[in-house]
This record gives sequence, C-alpha cells and structure tokens, in this order.
Amino acid sequence: MTTVSSSTETLTERYHLAQDIARAAGLLAQNYFDNRDKLIIEEKRHPQDLVSEADKAVEQKIRQMIAADFPNDGQIGEEFGQTIGNTGYSWVIDPIDGTAPFLNGMPGWCVSIAVMQGHEIVAGVIFAPVLDEMIVAMRDCGTFLNGSPVRVSDQTLQSGLLGVGANDRISPEVTAEMFQTLMAAGTSWVRYGSGALMLAWVAAGRLVGYVEPLMSIWDCAAAYCLIKEAGGTTRALPPEHEIMAPFPVLGSNALIFDEVNVVLPD
Repeated sequence: MTTVSSSTETLTERYHLAQDIARAAGLLAQNYFDNRDKLIIEEKRHPQDLVSEADKAVEQKIRQMIAADFPNDGQIGEEFGQTIGNTGYSWVIDPIDGTAPFLNGMPGWCVSIAVMQGHEIVAGVIFAPVLDEMIVAMRDCGTFLNGSPVRVSDQTLQSGLLGVGANDRISPEVTAEMFQTLMAAGTSWVRYGSGALMLAWVAAGRLVGYVEPLMSIWDCAAAYCLIKEAGGTTRALPPEHEIMAPFPVLGSNALIFDEVNVVLPD
C-alpha cells in the first residue's frame, strides 16, 4: 500500500476545497450577473477599469470560506490585496476575471482560485458559471474539464488559434508591435473577455496559447497550473518579492512557446 505524505494530503484537501469554493463563489457571482442592472459600480484607475460590488462580495465570500478551513494560510486577491500566512500555503483569488464582459452581459468571465506552496503554484481551479465549465488541476495529477481529462493542443501558431490580451499598462506602440509581429507570422488570434479563461482554454486544447504583455498574479496563477498539468509551457513567475507587480504572461503548447515569447518584454 502506498503511503501518501502529509504534504500531499493537505494539498489535496485544499484542492477539493478550492473547487467547492469556486462553485459557491460562481453561484453568487451568477446571481449578481443576472441582476447586474442594480449593481453599484466604481472606477479604479480610469473609466475602463471598473470594479463592482459583485467583485468585492465574491472575493469576501472566497476569503471567508478559505479562512474557515485554513485560517493560517496566506491570501492574495485582486480586490483586498495580500495577507501573509504561516503555513507555507497561499491562495490566489480573482473573484470575477473579466469584469467588463460581466457588466455588459457577456459570458466570458470566470472565478479563478489558485493554491501556492511557497513560490510554486500547486493547484488551480477556474469556474465559468454562464458556460457551466470548471477546469481544475493539481500538481502531478493532470487537468480536467468538467471531470474529463484534457491536454494542450498540438497545433502550430499558423494552424491554431492564439488568445491575445493587452491593457493600458502597455503603450499603444508596444501593443501595436506585438500584433504586427504575430500577424506577420500568420497568426490567427482572438480576444474573448477574461484572460484567465483564455489561459484555461489553452489547457483545454481550444487555443494554442495565450499571450499578454502585463497581467497580475491573480489573473494567471490558476491557469498556469492548468496549462502545466495539461502538458503545456508557461513563462516563469516573477521573484517572490515582486509577486504583486504586473508581469508578462504566456502559456502555450511547447511547439509555439519560443515563437510567441519573443513578442513579450524581458
């Protein structure tokens, strides 16, 4: 009989809890989505960078559910920042990735929850309530979409579909150069709401990759685990002391990784 280490046992507990939390948080977010005309909405940095009471309420629910079972774990969330734990585990939370499509009645948004052990992402869960899709992965256990195993695509950059993102943190000139390089290489690309969701679709084999010059850790942490466990490749995370700052993101199959990586800043 194989003995499972206590570390693996505690990770498995967190992995299953993350799935339960993502579904509960998704149901709450769905309720706000169905009644979005009543939402209180605020600007962050500019009129296109929005946060609603739904984002805040969903993150609060996630944090409370984590703390109920693992009160000493760290937490990093888009809306309420970072709290330091003392167990070696941290949870990375994006309550509603794709706030803009969410507020405009589009289905391209999701709940994203990751578990980190030290500086390694060891579990990831992404739940898209409108699509009723949950994509999950845990270290050395593979990636699953609604319970069925998935793998990254084996298509090339020219034969597959690449997900692309950009935001106001990058100059128009850098963004234009990125698109020019990709299109000159014969790339077909798509932008569909949430960056986290498009990264998850890399793991599911729907996109050959996803690239964005700057994202935050809560946007990509869960999906990075999904992609790696589905046989894909991702850029390295920034150093631990810089984890709260935006950084270049790329997740893809191994075949196109180097070809796309050249469009990103060092």
